[in-house]
Amino acid sequence: MAVHPTAVVHPAAIVDPTARIGAGVKIGPWTLIGPGVEIGEGTIVHSNVVVKGPTRIGRNNQIFQFSSVGEDCQDKKFAGEPTRLEIGDNNVIREGCTIHRGTVQDKSLTRIGSNNLLMAYVHVAHDCVLGDNIIMANNATLAGHVKVSDGVILGGFTTVHQFCHISAYSMSAAQAAIFKDVPAFVMVGGNPAKPHGMNFEGMRRRGYSPELIRTLRNSYKVIYRQGLRTAEAVDRLESMPASHEVQLLVDSLKASTRGIIR
Repeated sequence: MAVHPTAVVHPAAIVDPTARIGAGVKIGPWTLIGPGVEIGEGTIVHSNVVVKGPTRIGRNNQIFQFSSVGEDCQDKKFAGEPTRLEIGDNNVIREGCTIHRGTVQDKSLTRIGSNNLLMAYVHVAHDCVLGDNIIMANNATLAGHVKVSDGVILGGFTTVHQFCHISAYSMSAAQAAIFKDVPAFVMVGGNPAKPHGMNFEGMRRRGYSPELIRTLRNSYKVIYRQGLRTAEAVDRLESMPASHEVQLLVDSLKASTRGIIR
């Protein structure tokens, strides 16, 4: 067992001999750290947490009680193959979260980026890929193979169907049921989820200029108010003055494989 001398492991914790525990890590009582787990510098794993491997957790994360991290997935095709979970830096994983490793039918990897907040009882299924600066409110649930891009906010009890892509800076209302891809910046709500404008308040908080916000508002109208098919909307948007944000929106439309929410 490779435990850094500055790490603090409670005597009631169980740490597998193959685990690697970094500098300044704190592990609470009645927590299980399984084989093949690596925990980076400064991470705190509170009491009554289960972390199974192969799992790599970065620096300065906090994982709260009763969370299950790196468990076998719930896919019936899973037959015990060696798959992985990777978690970046500065994430907060609150009480009762469940995060599963990947499957060989995809890339054998579930990955969570950095600076994310997963509130209580969030579920991240096998093969999901999460970016950075994401907020998932209480009981938000991702099915397998879901991709969530940077800056997304998912309201409480949001459910996302497998293989959906939730694009950057979009937002869902509480109890939204998402069965299609969500374009960048778009707000959705309902069951099934429908588009309800764009996250303009989030844009203002990020310092977007009034001109850029007007451009994105017009882009939304092109997609949802002019009766265009998605490919036609892409052509129209690409004829507009170029900006990084409009290109992000266009790219999210082009990348959709399930079709976008309408």
